[in-house]
Amino acid sequence: MKSRPMPPMPDVIFDTMVISNFAKAGQLDLLRSLYSDNACCTGFVVAEVLRGFRQGHTDLEALVQLLLDGWPRQEELITPTERRLYASISVSLGDGESSCLALAAQRGYVFACDDRLARSEAVRLEIPLTGTVGILIKAVRIGAIDLKKANTILKRMTQAGFYAPVARITPDMVTGETSSGKRLVETLRGRATIKMTADAIIAFTRGED
Repeated sequence: MKSRPMPPMPDVIFDTMVISNFAKAGQLDLLRSLYSDNACCTGFVVAEVLRGFRQGHTDLEALVQLLLDGWPRQEELITPTERRLYASISVSLGDGESSCLALAAQRGYVFACDDRLARSEAVRLEIPLTGTVGILIKAVRIGAIDLKKANTILKRMTQAGFYAPVARITPDMVTGETSSGKRLVETLRGRATIKMTADAIIAFTRGED
């Protein structure tokens, strides 16, 4: 009996906050190893990163170089539908988040974002989600790093200014096998308004796993 080929990994579109968190923690190599061929962002995100670097955030220098070298690949709003959706969302969200949401909604991408309001909009648009904590959980699940390393990275991110929705990643978050974890998944999938703690714990379970 022939084994079925694995389905291709969905493209992941990154907002500024998530990719900057990994830059500030010195973990862009980890992020790139997880999403070497399926990562993208928008020109608005690139502009936000460049603006932050020019304003003195020197810990973004490595990210700026990667962006200039073409990773993540840059995508733009092309169709009238994408541009209209961006215009509608940008009334209440920033350009980076709005452009990512518009492309994710129209092109079937996973949206990597930590902002509560942007994630709520993604749920409304039925866009699969991940985030900084979810990506760290993924890295532990596939053996790229161990749990201790993941929490060291998370601590560096919070020291650099990331308002993490959890203090640490626990084994239960990685396995996703506890009854409380299952209830959180069911709650998130059934609600349009996300509680940030629940959202962060099960972020990886939406669309990427």
